[in-house]
Amino acid sequence: MNGQASFTLRGRNPDVLTCIANLSNDEVFTPPDFANRMLDTLAEAWSADHHGASIWADPNVTFLDPCTKSGVFLREITSRLAKGLAGAIPDLRDRVDHILTRQVFGIGITRLTAMLARRSLYCSKQADGEHSIASSFNTEDGHVWFERTEHAWNKGKCVHCGASQSTLDRGEDRETHAYAFIHTDNIKARIAELFGGDMQFDVIIGNPPYQLDDGGFGASAIPIYNKFVEQAQALEPRYLTMVIPARWLFGGRGLDEFRKSMLTDERIRQLFDYPDSRQVFPSVDVAGGICYFLWDRDNPGTCRIIEMNHDLSNSESSRPLLENGAEVFVRSHVALSVLKKVVSVETSQIQSLGLPEAKRFDQQVSSQKPFGLRTYFRGASSPSKENDLVVLQSGGRAWTSRAEITAGQELIDKWKVFTSKSSSEHAGQFDKNGQRRVLSKSGVIPPGSVVTETYILLGTYDNETEARNCFTYATTKFFRFLVATRSSAQDLAKSAYSFVPIQDFSQPWSDRDLYVKYGLSEEEIAHIEKLIRPMSASDD
Repeated sequence: MNGQASFTLRGRNPDVLTCIANLSNDEVFTPPDFANRMLDTLAEAWSADHHGASIWADPNVTFLDPCTKSGVFLREITSRLAKGLAGAIPDLRDRVDHILTRQVFGIGITRLTAMLARRSLYCSKQADGEHSIASSFNTEDGHVWFERTEHAWNKGKCVHCGASQSTLDRGEDRETHAYAFIHTDNIKARIAELFGGDMQFDVIIGNPPYQLDDGGFGASAIPIYNKFVEQAQALEPRYLTMVIPARWLFGGRGLDEFRKSMLTDERIRQLFDYPDSRQVFPSVDVAGGICYFLWDRDNPGTCRIIEMNHDLSNSESSRPLLENGAEVFVRSHVALSVLKKVVSVETSQIQSLGLPEAKRFDQQVSSQKPFGLRTYFRGASSPSKENDLVVLQSGGRAWTSRAEITAGQELIDKWKVFTSKSSSEHAGQFDKNGQRRVLSKSGVIPPGSVVTETYILLGTYDNETEARNCFTYATTKFFRFLVATRSSAQDLAKSAYSFVPIQDFSQPWSDRDLYVKYGLSEEEIAHIEKLIRPMSASDD
């Protein structure tokens, strides 16, 4: 090949792309084995839609990674095409050159990653260099494009991605993180500028950046992966597959419209759901887990959902992403079955009692700062005539005065069931036994007591009996299973309790009582018992 590197993109020992460190938790490199899992899913769908034909044997299929980092998708696609096109283009040099110049395209997210992607794909940081395995390029970049892009600032925010000007407007010597693919109002015109006006991609694949600092308090950040998905859809490829955080399925800041659009889009034909991101990215913890999906433009229908369990076994079901009456995705088919039984029993009960609607637990859970006290509030170390209220605060109990209470004064002299606003584990994570506790520090506090925003109130009552009976319910595996089914973040907002029905708290509750009341099957009971760790009604 005239001194050029031979075409051996795989099988090297070691494969540097399995060892490379992530840029950050927001820009995560895709492991080669996972990239190949996604490509297998794509290939199976293509074959099913094309009468058994192989996508890797078609010399006209075009691929785009609009957010390439290590170049792993482009490299693995090229490797597969090099094998699949051997019959159509027998000469290896001609075959590789055809693939790299006519079929495989990428957009780097930074200058560094663009160089890395070219090195992975062309075996040279210069596509037209003497060591490049491509022979027809006349530019260094080849088809891995990168140019510095600037944010479009308006009133301190970028109009395209929402980034904070004070955070990312930091001079020409540092990366802007203004990703070209999402910093345009007309993505089709932008792609025409980059790769030619007649370019139409059959497949768009990638692992986009997940979020950007928005300049808010602490670690405040806004998601941006949704913008990559939306731009890719606007290009109308035949197939779209991306690996993204799974939090959009249930919640997430600024994701309501995106979630509604995606969950009602019947072109999403496959969803692979990993509740623990470490199942895919061993060194990266993404709250709520990660997922990848396959969007099939010309073949709408029911979605095939593959749920990855803690032990890496999986469960599969075929169902809509959005069930009737639901606002979010129900992650587990077992949880969906339990929820349907809960709704059935509650519906029958309200009909028999002539009630207007079933009550859900989120209707009685307090908002954050139930008494107006911030997390950093610290009360007095001992009581006094003025400081006569017990305050449950971060780090323990203290004392404060009624004058400090700016909200919820009517709740001060009630019995209160409380829990930490944060779950006991990072969202979606399991302990070493594959279980979750869900609720963290919880308990019952008497009249004359308040809490800071470290805690929320699960309920307030006029007598101790009802409060303690409510707490027995909150500590059941059934209750915490329903909370876990609805939540996707470490902080448990009111919405996390919206799947939980309210009970009659003139009596205590146990899991046995609840399993019988809702007619759960042995399989459903076993699933809950296996997933949720025991929690005593005396825990606090």
